[in-house]
Amino acid sequence: MDFDQLKTFIEVAKLRSFSRAAERVLRSQPAVSAQIRQLEEEYGHRLFDRTAKAVRLTPAGEVVLEYAQQLLNLKTDSARAISEWNGILNGTLSIGANEGTFLYVLPKVFAKYHRKFPRVRISVYRSFTHKVSEKVEEGALDIGVLTMPVKSPSLKVVPVFRDRILLMVGTGSPLFSKRSATLEEIARQPLIIPKTGSIRKLMEKNLRPHREHLNITMELTSLTMIKQFVATGFGVSLICASFAKDNVRSGEVKLLPIEGLDLWRELALVYRRDRSLPRVASSFLEIANHELRPEKSVASS
Repeated sequence: MDFDQLKTFIEVAKLRSFSRAAERVLRSQPAVSAQIRQLEEEYGHRLFDRTAKAVRLTPAGEVVLEYAQQLLNLKTDSARAISEWNGILNGTLSIGANEGTFLYVLPKVFAKYHRKFPRVRISVYRSFTHKVSEKVEEGALDIGVLTMPVKSPSLKVVPVFRDRILLMVGTGSPLFSKRSATLEEIARQPLIIPKTGSIRKLMEKNLRPHREHLNITMELTSLTMIKQFVATGFGVSLICASFAKDNVRSGEVKLLPIEGLDLWRELALVYRRDRSLPRVASSFLEIANHELRPEKSVASS
């Protein structure tokens, strides 16, 4: 038995699929099956019941899963203890956030962290807020950077950043010459909206009274594409001010406040309440708290 086999076993148990576990651990499905077979031979018991529709842990598998997770946690804790003992911070910081946060909020934090702790490797997981939250809850990530509110009671929430949400318009938009826009004016423009996330929810909520006039021209998953299509005149969209600073500076877009609305996106660092943060993570938390404190948050365009 080795730690690699245990990691594979945990992924199969969690995903209930040999093929999806193979994708997660970057191995072929036959290789994953061989690892599980070796574990079953070593324990002398079948660990999974396999059917055409599902893979489920046997009672013996349930017992092995509990100890496998403990063994992997002990391995991580021992590596952390050695790192702290020799006084040189090393190891891996695993962190998750969405695209916009990684691109426009965290780079300066990462730069300062890397200068201070050059031997720490940073493992990045980029996905939507709910996916990042799940990964932190599972223990797969040390820290997540999430849009508030964070509803999971198992997570410790540390608010760190506020970013104003404004209307982004391109040079060809009839709103480009204005200093602000009303919701009615926005509703009559061609709209580009994110496929998911907090900005989409805000747009749906606030434009609901004007839904008979809405003209949604695009739904996009990429923040970069949303900015590009707004700049080239396909429509208007809401965006966090920090995400469009460079585009505003270049003159290709303009950010307008929305009359009668004061919209903000708030970010928080989150981690498991029931686990002590490793030093690589607690040190990142300290730097992020300093770099992203409220007085540094983006308040206007």
